[in-house]
Amino acid sequence: MTAHTPPPPTMGCRNAPLLKERGQHEVFCGLTGIIWLHRKMQDAFFLVVGSRTCAHLLQSAAGVMIFAEPRFGTAILEESDLAGLADAQEELEREVDRLLARRSDIRQLFLVGSCPSEVIKLDLSRAAERLSAKYAPRVRVLNYSGSGIETTFTEGEDACLAAMVPALPASDERQLMMVGALPDVAEDQALDLLAQMGLTNVSVLPARNADTEVSVGPNTSFALTQAFLGGTHAALERRGARHIPAPFPFGEEGTTAWLRAVAQDFGIDQARVDAVTDAPRARARKAVAKAAETLSGKSLFFFPDSQMEIPLARFLTRECGMEALEVGAPYIHKALVAPDLDLLAEGPVISEGQDVELQLDRCRAAQPDLTVCGLGLANPLEAEGLCTKWAIELVFTPVHFYEQAGDLASLFARPLRRHDLLKLEAAE
Repeated sequence: MTAHTPPPPTMGCRNAPLLKERGQHEVFCGLTGIIWLHRKMQDAFFLVVGSRTCAHLLQSAAGVMIFAEPRFGTAILEESDLAGLADAQEELEREVDRLLARRSDIRQLFLVGSCPSEVIKLDLSRAAERLSAKYAPRVRVLNYSGSGIETTFTEGEDACLAAMVPALPASDERQLMMVGALPDVAEDQALDLLAQMGLTNVSVLPARNADTEVSVGPNTSFALTQAFLGGTHAALERRGARHIPAPFPFGEEGTTAWLRAVAQDFGIDQARVDAVTDAPRARARKAVAKAAETLSGKSLFFFPDSQMEIPLARFLTRECGMEALEVGAPYIHKALVAPDLDLLAEGPVISEGQDVELQLDRCRAAQPDLTVCGLGLANPLEAEGLCTKWAIELVFTPVHFYEQAGDLASLFARPLRRHDLLKLEAAE
């Protein structure tokens, strides 16, 4: 039995006019991407070259106690470094020497730029080249920027993966590369589905360990699992790999479309895909339906935050029955999100960038049932009586593929249920 999915809208949002805004924006720093990346890459260490503020941000975001041995840290830039009175390159190399002497488990070291290191023009790429030559082949040293200047918090992962691509070995093998840092449970489920479809030559970027071979070449097709990997997409295409355009694997419909796009690229019959996916699709629909009882008919407003807004809006409107009023994203990379825009019915305002005061005015005027935004906006909006959902939770939580579809829908249903309960309590 083949499951029914909603038909594409007669007019999607691919060519809808964009409301482009370039004003003050409210986003997390790109350094926060380290929190999920260091959990994914088991033998990597992320050394932020920054200030004490950077160190406090990471410690607070990760909840790591000061005496623990996490796989990230901060090389603190002191006043003498910022004033140019000390040789910051020499001091950085000394700190790396100490770190690697103490931590023999480190196989990949990322030097991560921050706002302070960028302001003083510290050349981390030169440091990475020197240190990589010094410690090769035991440790590979790479660098990327996680600075919060004009970036959103998911761009930290994009910059990290893009930095890894030039160092990947070349290969002419016909292979699939699945790109994006996923929780292990979601990644394992995806690999299992692909294997059942007959795809066995599959690699993942980032791999969990440095020893896991990930190669790239003209016979590599790659499928993105995260909507914010524009830089990584470009880096892989420069290496000759070919992108498989597809909706992102959120919910039953998105996951099925993603798997079918991969299958088509590799010449796998759709009947085989249906045979593999019929059971998990039914489970996903059942799980989503439970949360949809709360979500159906409710209106939705997305502030730009993670770049996941467009595929999430597609999932919530088509599978959960919500109405999108505005879908804001920090950047809209149509090579990545066009398949989701095709499925998103015409109607909502599609905005790119942010002028936060103007967007707040539109949100207040619209009075949506649910507003998806960053932490900095959530509390003030809640105080005004609006129901909010923290966008950052969508990056930390397993939400991809069939078995997580119900959990994804529940992330949006819970704040609505909580809001209704609080209103009832206030009325009593």
